[in-house]
Amino acid sequence: MSGQDSSNAGYDLVVVANRLPVDFSVGSDGEVEWQRSPGGLVSALEPVMKEADGAWVGWSGAPDLAHEPFEADGMLLVPVTLSAGEIERYYEGFSNDTLWPLYHDVIAPPTYHRQWFDSYRKVNQRFAEAAAAQAAQGAVVWVHDYQLQLVPKMLRELRPDLRIGFFDHIPFPAVELFQQLPWRHSIVEGLLGADLVGFQRGGDASNFLRSVRRLTEHTTRGSMVTIKNDDGTPGRSVRAAAFPISIDTAFFDELARSPEVQARAKEVREDLGDPEIVMLGVDRLDYTKGIRHRIKAYGELLQDGRIDPATATLVQVASPSRENVGAYQELREHVEVLVGRINGEYGEIGHSAIHYLHHSYPPAEMAALYLAADVMLVTSLRDGMNLVAKEYIAARSDLGGVLVLSEFTGAADELAPGPLLCNPHDIDGMKDIIARAAEMSSVEKRRRMRNLRRKVMSDDVAKWSKSFLGVLTAMPARDIYV
Repeated sequence: MSGQDSSNAGYDLVVVANRLPVDFSVGSDGEVEWQRSPGGLVSALEPVMKEADGAWVGWSGAPDLAHEPFEADGMLLVPVTLSAGEIERYYEGFSNDTLWPLYHDVIAPPTYHRQWFDSYRKVNQRFAEAAAAQAAQGAVVWVHDYQLQLVPKMLRELRPDLRIGFFDHIPFPAVELFQQLPWRHSIVEGLLGADLVGFQRGGDASNFLRSVRRLTEHTTRGSMVTIKNDDGTPGRSVRAAAFPISIDTAFFDELARSPEVQARAKEVREDLGDPEIVMLGVDRLDYTKGIRHRIKAYGELLQDGRIDPATATLVQVASPSRENVGAYQELREHVEVLVGRINGEYGEIGHSAIHYLHHSYPPAEMAALYLAADVMLVTSLRDGMNLVAKEYIAARSDLGGVLVLSEFTGAADELAPGPLLCNPHDIDGMKDIIARAAEMSSVEKRRRMRNLRRKVMSDDVAKWSKSFLGVLTAMPARDIYV
């Protein structure tokens, strides 16, 4: 792909995501300023976008902030304006209080409001129109994630010449759960507007295909769905398959090897009082991450005397997330009460049983925390992939550390048997796994981490994006243009 075409009529690669890869702010002089924002999707797509000189369509992150398209880091950024009401209904409402809990096995009850879906549909149409305006003839448009599931069909109706890919970064639920959604048919048909629908795990692709069979009259065979023409004859084909996402492994590996980060890792342990065992959890403060289950298990290990609070500590980084959604406010209160109770019972002057940090950190500080941690606890109740597990592995070129990983993450499919797998719903079982990790010999640690690094370092984010785009662009033309 060669960026903008020779006729200057559009871009050969257009990415459509809920957010732009930058954060906007209004300076003291009233001017709109921006800076690059962190995030897994940004890291995943930045290399391929720079290579292709493509365009990225997304929301600025602020209400009612209109801005013309502009160049940044080798990409054209195309802001989509959302009003405060649309943010409340489309983003906080339908995306994060309806779809998110439903797609994560109804860990929290989804809320269904017709007004929310109406806003979701209207915002998706705006994204589709913005993408159609930037795409060259026959361009590739790659749509991302659950906030934009109607965009593929809308985009195909606007621009049937395009090759359209969609990647779902979160799980796709079993059809028995998905059927709860009053707008299930619209979502399925929206996704089928794409030529290639990608998922984190093979099970998610299978769930989607089962929903197609149950809820539509389209024909499926293996990973392929056939969309009939208006006259009933077989027409366009859609493929649904797994493309497990990864991270910029070389970046984290190099960062963790730097003298500054290694010195900071030693400082972290000193600041914690030089405990024998440092355990670490790093999550968005989200009910799907199993933070309460993890802290409960750790507290019981202290209570049982299996871990000594004088020689061990748990560092829990919980970055703020969706603080306007009620379920997240309730989670924060529960976690902070639980941490306070455990620290009250087992903490001492100058030493806390749990260090709870409710804010985000830059990559260098995260790499230092990974290096300082003897045990990494990833105990998600449901996760599309979980890139924190991969970041921890990429940072551990010293072959130290133990990864405790939930069975319910996409990473578990890829990384087993290197991690110690746990079922976070089984508190007693998780306690045994955490205790085993704390007591593991250095020989076993090195063997497991060596196997984990062999897998993660060879499957980086560049390989993921090239794999998806390679499959999409290689699809026969007869499957694309009808």
